[in-house]
Amino acid sequence: MSFRIRRTLAPLAFALLASQPLLAVPAPTPAGATGFRLGTLQLFTLRDMNNVVPNDGSVFGVGVPTPEVSKVLQQAHAPTDKISLSVDALLVRMPGHVVLLDTGLGPKVGGSLMASLAAAHVRPEEVTDILITHSHGDHVGGLATSDGALAFPKATIRMSAAEWSYMQAKGSKGLVETIRAKVQPFKPGTEVVPGITSVPLPGHTPGHSGYEIRSGSAHLLDIGDSAHSSIISLAKPDWTIEYDGDSAQGRTARKALLAKLAASHERIFAPHFPYPGVGFVEKSGDGYRWAPALP
Repeated sequence: MSFRIRRTLAPLAFALLASQPLLAVPAPTPAGATGFRLGTLQLFTLRDMNNVVPNDGSVFGVGVPTPEVSKVLQQAHAPTDKISLSVDALLVRMPGHVVLLDTGLGPKVGGSLMASLAAAHVRPEEVTDILITHSHGDHVGGLATSDGALAFPKATIRMSAAEWSYMQAKGSKGLVETIRAKVQPFKPGTEVVPGITSVPLPGHTPGHSGYEIRSGSAHLLDIGDSAHSSIISLAKPDWTIEYDGDSAQGRTARKALLAKLAASHERIFAPHFPYPGVGFVEKSGDGYRWAPALP
């Protein structure tokens, strides 16, 4: 997700997210860590923040009359004047590795990730690997502390080579320099740590990646920002989302991924779906619906 910046944001928040426009100032969010097992692995979904997007055609259903978007929300028994999005991360404990998938917005704008990590009984220095789906501020902001230091000093930061190039060109220059020595880019489809393989999911950003986590026969896919709203992105996957850098490619990739997930009934983690963001995509009419379900 990217955001449009309000001019009322504090200067530090503006500096952090200058390259990723902020649509709304996210409301403070209580910490949360929800644990579950995937095969022999221990996973936690971690709360960072909430973001509320107005239903005004600027983000969801771009070019679609607002009443049509309202109808989709109403049918899901959701408010029709706004779309609520979570901003969450995923933690995986495995032998020899403590892996964090994305880092939220970060402390400069009040992110709760560190408190959620503490609720999962993990210290920042215990994190060995950070896997970045893409370099928008709500996924990489937590890589740095409020004073600009490495938030996870012992972790290797992994993202696709295309995404690292994109971040260096378009991201926060200060954050890029903070993390540069820790970044190890990878080719799409690479097994980045044992049992976790990157999955190219084009359209949102040039190097946007999901991550397939496997333990024995159990598996789960972190879909990153392939879909944002658990209602609109699923019911109307062909509607344009302003957050996507390449809207046509984003639509094509989203439709293909949702069809595959509904057919395979693979469990997913979606960082912007309602917390804890774990469940299944199911076919529903001409579109899809969200079925939350922890293992």
